[in-house]
Amino acid sequence: MARLAGARVELLDTTLRDGTQGEGFTLALEDKLAIARRLAAFGIPLIEGGWPGSNPKDRAFFRAMRGVDLAPARLAAFGATRRKDRAPEDDPSIRALAEAETPVVVLFGKSWTLHVAEALATTLDENLAMIADSVRYFARRGRRVIYDAEHFFDGYRADPDYALATLAAAAEAGADTLVLCDTNGGSLPEEVAEVTARVVEAFPGVTVGIHPHDDAGLAHANALAAIRAGARHAQGTVGGYGERTGNLNLLTLIPTLYFKYRVATVPPERLPELTALARFVEERANLPHNPRAPYVGASAFAHKGGVHVSAVSKNPRTYEHVDPRAVGNRRRVLVSDLAGRANLVARLAEAGVRLEGEEAAALLGEVKALEHAGYAFEDADASFWLLAYRLKGGAFPFAVRGFSVFVHDREEGGTWSEATVRVRVGEEERHTAAHSPHGPVSALDRAFRQAILGFFPALGSVELADYKVRVLAGAERGTESGVRVTVWMRHPELGAFATVGADENILAASLKALVDGYAYAWISAGRGRDGA
Repeated sequence: MARLAGARVELLDTTLRDGTQGEGFTLALEDKLAIARRLAAFGIPLIEGGWPGSNPKDRAFFRAMRGVDLAPARLAAFGATRRKDRAPEDDPSIRALAEAETPVVVLFGKSWTLHVAEALATTLDENLAMIADSVRYFARRGRRVIYDAEHFFDGYRADPDYALATLAAAAEAGADTLVLCDTNGGSLPEEVAEVTARVVEAFPGVTVGIHPHDDAGLAHANALAAIRAGARHAQGTVGGYGERTGNLNLLTLIPTLYFKYRVATVPPERLPELTALARFVEERANLPHNPRAPYVGASAFAHKGGVHVSAVSKNPRTYEHVDPRAVGNRRRVLVSDLAGRANLVARLAEAGVRLEGEEAAALLGEVKALEHAGYAFEDADASFWLLAYRLKGGAFPFAVRGFSVFVHDREEGGTWSEATVRVRVGEEERHTAAHSPHGPVSALDRAFRQAILGFFPALGSVELADYKVRVLAGAERGTESGVRVTVWMRHPELGAFATVGADENILAASLKALVDGYAYAWISAGRGRDGA
């Protein structure tokens, strides 16, 4: 730690460029503009917006960003060195970079003799000239030039003298930062450390950077190895998105450097926004949340085993390496058939429910029996809360007495569904029917809502947000397998919550989860106490 304490490590975020090269990661122009502003507000100093010479969307992005104040962050455009046998001013890619009008230009060039011979089909000397000419073109025009040495570690392994010569060509032409790229993502930390140290020694006064990919699962380790060896610039993406298996995850590097090495890469007061930044990018990219992401994942501070929960309730340091609040996350206590009483007590305490010893034992027994029958309460907080509510004598506002569902063919193709539901509320019983073009679960939901909204009109504000089915028994039973249905709902006051139902019949399981959801919304919003 002594070697790094107080060191300054500059970050370049390439989510908008390298991140979008990842499979399934797509951003519209408005998404890119919004993410750029969010990164700047978070404190990322360099934001690589894209490759204007490669596609119209990136050219439109840079046009839209002209005049936008991201200070103190600076915007960077990315592109290749000039083509062989062509002057920089005559190269379309170089012209597109110049027209982006960014204060920072990131140029990449070839460091590996294999790529020079086969990808560029040129000579080693011409490649050096391509690097020098391109860097000099922008340096003379007052742009800061960052040189990305593509495939540097592979190139160094094949011919160290030539790989270093490519860096020298860039540095002598005016590049102030030389970035060593592990483009294939297969280098090992000890190799990265050794090579980085040699480059740092060979180029005093020039910043050395690291750009690791994660093909061997070592991007984070390689970044730390390079930084410990003297690199003071790192490039990565939010969430580690990128080509193939991805890039260095800045959401992991930023807190690791701060909490483990006392190196602040963004203003420390911004660290509690880290989890929100992760969710923001996921939403903009329309990608599911990665619950197992370090620091920012929903499972990063989730405790399931009873021994763990018991210890954490006494001292969080027993099973947490940092305070989840420091990165904007929260501790979660999971409930399952592995749980002990400590899990239940801690989980319910979060919701303001207190259970005594015998009550906790009874609830634990019911949870384990239901999970054996196919239920899962890890994500279904609302259904778990309702179990405790029932145990303490709480009354449900309604009960389903029966239902039926029919699916009809359309003459023009496709199907529509019809459902009937009998619901008892107090001494009254309602028998309602509804239909839907969106399937039997939608028809069931509509019929149930019709039955209860006359008694509980406030439940009209509850929305069905998501729905997931899990087959329980496995392939050996095929269509006779039981199922577990998890339903996510939204309520104006309660926010998002989840319920679960399990049954051999998928519609029965769905209705159980739906009924729990509406009951939870009514009871926990406080209206169940006075019946109003």
